[in-house]
Amino acid sequence: MNGNDRQSDPASPGDSAVLADAEADIGDGEARLDLDQAFDSGTLYALRAAVQAHAIQAGLPENRTDDLVIAVHELAANAVRHGAGAGRLRMWERDGALHCEVSDSGSPASGIQAGPGGNMTERWPFLQGHGLWLVRLVADQISVFSGPGDTRATVVFFLSGQDPSVSAPD
Repeated sequence: MNGNDRQSDPASPGDSAVLADAEADIGDGEARLDLDQAFDSGTLYALRAAVQAHAIQAGLPENRTDDLVIAVHELAANAVRHGAGAGRLRMWERDGALHCEVSDSGSPASGIQAGPGGNMTERWPFLQGHGLWLVRLVADQISVFSGPGDTRATVVFFLSGQDPSVSAPD
């Protein structure tokens, strides 16, 4: 994670990038759904093991695999504690990155209102001691969307360690 200002922060990719990710057609050949797993408080350990195995298989470096497991665990634990008590993880590889979407059918207990288009990235509390603060530190990108029927948090980890859409300087 770099220390850039908010406007160029890759952890805040903007509504269009996040919506494209959240609405990706996993079956279109551009992306492959690697993991689709339901979870609850009793299966978080199994979720962590599955995420780690899939990240290693995809070629994510070991230290980044640990970061991904931490991020997914924090998001899933939030879904269990503050959401419906259970949720779903979808994990796929696309465009040189691993994408992990954690969703639940509950709404955030904090009562924070979403911004335009449901994007909560700017308004969710990223304070020290909060799970989302930790997720934001380790993920290359994060987005949180909440609507009346569900909350979806998506993290992205670049397989090469850098955003593949940014070309290297000449």
